[in-house]
Amino acid sequence: MRDYDFFILGGGSAGYNAASAACDLGLRVGLAEGGEELGGLCILRGCMPSKAILESASRHRSMRRAGEFGLSAEGIGFSGAAIMARKERLVSDFAGYRAKQLQSGRFDFFRGRASFVDPHTVEIALADGTTRRVTAETFLIATGSHLKIVPLPGLVETGFWTSDDVLRATHVPRSVIILGGGAVAVEYAHYYESLGSAVTMVQRSGQLLKEMDGDVAQCLAEAYRKRGMQLFCHTRLVQVERTAAGLKRVVFEQAGETVSVEAEEIIYALGREPATETLNLPAAGVELTHGRLKVGPTQQTSAPHLFAAGDVAGPYEIVHIAIQQAELAARNASRLVKAAASGAAAPRQLEEIDYRLRLFVVFSDPEVAMVGMTEQELEALGVPYQVACYPFDDHGKSMVQGETEGFVKLLASEATGEIVGGAVVGPHASELIHEIVVAMRFRASAKDLAQIPHYHPTLSEIWTYPAEELARK
Repeated sequence: MRDYDFFILGGGSAGYNAASAACDLGLRVGLAEGGEELGGLCILRGCMPSKAILESASRHRSMRRAGEFGLSAEGIGFSGAAIMARKERLVSDFAGYRAKQLQSGRFDFFRGRASFVDPHTVEIALADGTTRRVTAETFLIATGSHLKIVPLPGLVETGFWTSDDVLRATHVPRSVIILGGGAVAVEYAHYYESLGSAVTMVQRSGQLLKEMDGDVAQCLAEAYRKRGMQLFCHTRLVQVERTAAGLKRVVFEQAGETVSVEAEEIIYALGREPATETLNLPAAGVELTHGRLKVGPTQQTSAPHLFAAGDVAGPYEIVHIAIQQAELAARNASRLVKAAASGAAAPRQLEEIDYRLRLFVVFSDPEVAMVGMTEQELEALGVPYQVACYPFDDHGKSMVQGETEGFVKLLASEATGEIVGGAVVGPHASELIHEIVVAMRFRASAKDLAQIPHYHPTLSEIWTYPAEELARK
């Protein structure tokens, strides 16, 4: 008999939630976490700390705009040290709670880094310097990701800040160059511009937020340019160097021309890669695809008893999706364990992940959010659809709030009228998008949404306008 029914490598959001779900199903569960701190990426260096400092920046930007509302806010300022101290207090609370969850006794917790010895055995290098071997019927790999540093001449020699450095920095540079155009890049562009830095963004692909439709990305780009940011898309990075004046210079090509930009600091936001290098995956018989674990819709890897969730698995590096994947993996692992206990070769059918309600949010200003399919995805699949949009600059509540950048968009099946996607660029997009998530969860049509009462004046009533347009179509 093996030591555990289900053993988890990684104690972040995916790992903990998988352990909790597996315990509820009656499995014997073990979990190993080898990071320097307990909590996982989201709590320690991702979602929570970044949103804490963004909240400070957003409030500072609101104070800068006080005059628009007939208010006086003289001599406003900020303390980088105080912003970081508030963030540390919050992160400490979040991480402390997660540490208690991991060490609650519901499952066996090992403080150490685990690696595979064979398909059913891991060796754990414990924090006290000893090692421990354990066996399990099934496993979950949820070890997260780390920064992927691209080979760029002069980058390392010149020096740069990563997202980790931003979350520790009490100094706010006079100017920054942000390499990248994804969620992390646009959020930190908002952070630094809000605190007074001159911001330049250099993106390799043709638009910011390449996962989004072009109209959404273009709206955000226009809003950022109005704020005074410089944006360069469709570039090829050439080199990084120091200037004689001590600034940092990034040289890149755009439209056949060589361009250079200079700033006090460079923020590196060119993506992450799965943290799998210490796992000894060949011993487990697991295949990688482009650096990621090859994972099917059941969250099984190429070794059927070994599951993966979160950043190591993809295809989306989003916390709530990682949790969804992990809990599904726990349920499927339970099915495998019970089938083995009964002498069956395998369960008849395992549960498959459903990304129909895929949700993505960027805490920029204006915020950006989407759910479901994009126009480009529907077109690529050849699915007939209808689209309707409505702008915030013609919407009463957003005009009152002085937040008129952006629009909402609904996508509906041409055949049935069912809502298949939605997007928001504008005020409180991160909250507004959830109305469409709920509508899609119950497979509502645009006509259904149009018939739901909305209080006036509210931001959420803006959804009724594209819904009514689609209903008429």
